[in-house]
Amino acid sequence: MSLAQVHYTSAAPGDEGAGGRFSAVGPGVTGALLAEIEPLLRYELPEGTPDRPSDAELRSLPQAFTYATLSDGSRLVFRSTPVRDTADGAGPGFRFHTHAVHLPPGVPLPGDRLPVETWRSPHWVAVTPGGAIPDPLTLPPGPTAVSEGLDDFAVSRGPWLAAVLADLRRASDPEDSGGRPVVLVERRCADVARWLGLASVTLPRESAERLTFTTYTRRPGSSAARVVGVLPEDGEAARAAGLRVHVCAGQPPSAGGGNDAWATTAARVWRSRSSELFREARELPGEPFAAGPLAVTALCAGITLGPDERAAAAGWAADRPYALDADRTGHLVDALASPGIDDRTGPEFDAVGRLFGALEGRCPASVTAPLAAMLVTEAVRGGNGSLELPRRDAFVGPEGAAVAERLAPEILTELGDRAGPRSVARTVQLLRVARLLGVDSTESLPGVVDRLAPALLAEAAAQESRGAGSEEPVDFAPALLELLDEQFEVRTALLGALDRLAPQDPGAVARFLERVALPFTGTQALPHLRMCAEVPGAMATLGGDRAAVWHRVLRAAGLSPFAEPLVLRTAVGLVWADRAPTVEEARLLLDAATSDAHRAAGTWARLVDAALGAPAAEPPAGGSPAASTDEAAALAHDLLRGFPGEIGGRQRAGLLLLDLVRELRTGAPEPGWAEAVRTLCAQADPVEPALRERAHTALAERLLAPDRPGAELYDFVHGDDAELIAAYDRTARTDPVRIRLRTQPAYAADCFTVWTAHPHAGRTWPPVAAALLDEVLRPAVRAMSPEDVAEVEATVGRTGSSGRADAFRTWNRARTLGRLGRRIVGRVRRG
Repeated sequence: MSLAQVHYTSAAPGDEGAGGRFSAVGPGVTGALLAEIEPLLRYELPEGTPDRPSDAELRSLPQAFTYATLSDGSRLVFRSTPVRDTADGAGPGFRFHTHAVHLPPGVPLPGDRLPVETWRSPHWVAVTPGGAIPDPLTLPPGPTAVSEGLDDFAVSRGPWLAAVLADLRRASDPEDSGGRPVVLVERRCADVARWLGLASVTLPRESAERLTFTTYTRRPGSSAARVVGVLPEDGEAARAAGLRVHVCAGQPPSAGGGNDAWATTAARVWRSRSSELFREARELPGEPFAAGPLAVTALCAGITLGPDERAAAAGWAADRPYALDADRTGHLVDALASPGIDDRTGPEFDAVGRLFGALEGRCPASVTAPLAAMLVTEAVRGGNGSLELPRRDAFVGPEGAAVAERLAPEILTELGDRAGPRSVARTVQLLRVARLLGVDSTESLPGVVDRLAPALLAEAAAQESRGAGSEEPVDFAPALLELLDEQFEVRTALLGALDRLAPQDPGAVARFLERVALPFTGTQALPHLRMCAEVPGAMATLGGDRAAVWHRVLRAAGLSPFAEPLVLRTAVGLVWADRAPTVEEARLLLDAATSDAHRAAGTWARLVDAALGAPAAEPPAGGSPAASTDEAAALAHDLLRGFPGEIGGRQRAGLLLLDLVRELRTGAPEPGWAEAVRTLCAQADPVEPALRERAHTALAERLLAPDRPGAELYDFVHGDDAELIAAYDRTARTDPVRIRLRTQPAYAADCFTVWTAHPHAGRTWPPVAAALLDEVLRPAVRAMSPEDVAEVEATVGRTGSSGRADAFRTWNRARTLGRLGRRIVGRVRRG
């Protein structure tokens, strides 16, 4: 098929007002197409070009070789060349001649060539022909630009290869049709064409066909081509326009192709002068620009790659273990396991581990043994705890013995070091590798598990505190469970160590067991672990009934606290981890075991906390504050008897204060009540507010009783203790006292006597006594019948003096506190 050709000639430099013109147009090229084509054919001189260049200068001017698509889907391939113009009368000048070939939509290039392959065609002409000329896209036999000299060019552009190929790949993306061009800065436009030649070999055919280009332009920002070439003097302007610019004519860049493993691999293939590998790689399954197929092909050909590219090769082969024959599989394994590689990374080892798992069972063990040796060596020396380890039968012949001999001393040294290993993952990995290689670690196992058990709890708690949440799996859990499944002796020792740790921090062990399902369903007793595993379900079903939860958790241990007192500590720590028991719960705990068991378990301290922290006015269900007080005081009495050697300091003083409360309410305490309360409060400082209130109230209630000893009342009044007197004042104003005053004349007479008996006892008592007379006793007396009032007066006279009886009559008739106070004082003085 003959393709239409177009010739366009520009005006000579200096011809003002003259433009270019079409000097020849082939059939089928419409006027509309010519209007669209003409702006593409125009040529702009490089900056500083002389008006009348020499022959050498003329030859040095760039040629623009262009491949463009038109609006109707057709394409245009053309070359613009500077030519000598001898028709200028002023001397030898020059013009520019463009020779173009038009490709209708859907019509391929002759010989199914790529456009860039035609840039050296001898059929391109620089003059308008007088007759028919051969189609320049019909290349004669012989070498073309794609195959001639590209290896040398690629080696010379090694520092730029990866980055440029990565951008050319992106430019060939069909979704990037409206993107801005990639700019290649070269001193010669022929080198831009060579870059396009590299792309035509490296990219798949359909991608290379989408790369529209021009090897030279002064205005890259307005070009519709996907790849444009500019001279060095125009490079900065292209960068300022925000274009992706590669200055391939200057200093090499400091970085390569970034993280693009495909481009980096392609660059290494070109630098190895092995461009035929691109065709081989495209025969392998995978995405067009996946790094895996090309990396596998390169490694099998002996080309050295970096860690990202090796990881891509191993990952691709792991996903498609059937895609390679035995020969190439062996070459790939040898390349990945080469002893000369010293820059392997974690992702690479992970990919190699997946490859080993994919090949294991498909290939002979002799083929995969180098991978197995590499993995276990990295597990020991590299500390990669995420590796998938091979099975014990992964080594055949001398390979396994050699690896074991080399690594066994390192494994045993690190396991036996009391300062390490530092992490759970590391310890688990070393124990698994030791078993894999048949290394006997029996001697170091007790020390290992004693360090591993607390590390499990610490690392799980640290991960939870970082925000992972209690429902997220622990990082090391899969490897740990595999270890326990593989090694019975490790499982037995580690579970025993955790069981011994549980009484120290049962809450931490319970939280750990919620996230890591340890296998302790066998014959081991493990009472503490079983309790820790039981508590979440017990709390979920029994709710706030902590006594019931405690009974259920204790039953899960399978041991009596009399036989194993430490189950008491574990159970208490699980149920009352964040608070002290109530008095009733503490009584339950105390009665559940002997004092010796509580002493051995250390739970007596929680019972002390319960007694000292009992609320002053929070009764049990159906009870009264007094009942609650009595329970706490009774508990304190029993604790002082049961743990005399353990309880000391402020705790002992607090319990003695509670015991004094019990005696004040139920017995006959030793003399000196007020002083005892003050002394014990000072010894228990800082005393709990509820306990202080309880002691003051008990003392006040006892002093308000009719049968209190007078000496105690005298000491109390003259002690001038503001807190104790305030507690007396509050207690005297309570309903029980007010009711007794109204209904018991003798009690009212007694209170009148006491509240008027010590008018000069310090500064605190007199105003309080006067207020009680006026605000508490007076309303009570007024509510009495005349007979009861007479009885109060008679009782005051019998127990006091005639003067005091007169004082009562006067007080009863008085209407103001001032008159009352003056008369009472006068009567008392006269008496």
